[in-house]
Amino acid sequence: MDPDEDLLARAAREPAAFEPLVDRHSAALHGYLVRRAPTAADDLLSEVWLQAYANRHTYDSSRGPARGWLFGVARNVLARHWQAAARAADGPQPPSDTQVGDPWQAVDRRMDAAAVGPELRNGLAGLPEVERELLLLVAWEQLTPTEAAAVVGIPAGTARSRLHRARARLRDGLSDTALTHLTGDFA
Repeated sequence: MDPDEDLLARAAREPAAFEPLVDRHSAALHGYLVRRAPTAADDLLSEVWLQAYANRHTYDSSRGPARGWLFGVARNVLARHWQAAARAADGPQPPSDTQVGDPWQAVDRRMDAAAVGPELRNGLAGLPEVERELLLLVAWEQLTPTEAAAVVGIPAGTARSRLHRARARLRDGLSDTALTHLTGDFA
């Protein structure tokens, strides 16, 4: 089985080399999109693959693994989707550094520890956008900090320090009861 990075590099010359990437990463990318835009996830996944294929020649292995690059494409597609939805709603436009339509209000409905949901949602909402995105990419999408760094477009060392800060802020803001219900990357 060829590594993703080799496949992506070959796909710039041999389009058929791109196909195994679709097979390997569709489920994870779809999960990422479902958690953020449930009703549009299928269409967005198609757009992710179209964009990734069209821009396959832009992948730079020195910036991180192919998986992180693919999630970065998904993040960009999602941001354009939210911006288009906001324009269609003809509502006021948020600042450019804000993710439009980001469904953080619905996070508590999808949490296994439903009793902790509102407190966790408030804690996540209180994090700076990049820290929140890094934390969720690592916790939900199971990306490494290096892969998550590539997604948000920052150096890996910066991502690790921001991820550490995000975890600490979230942990400090949660009650002892909430902390006992949470495990893994959030607590």
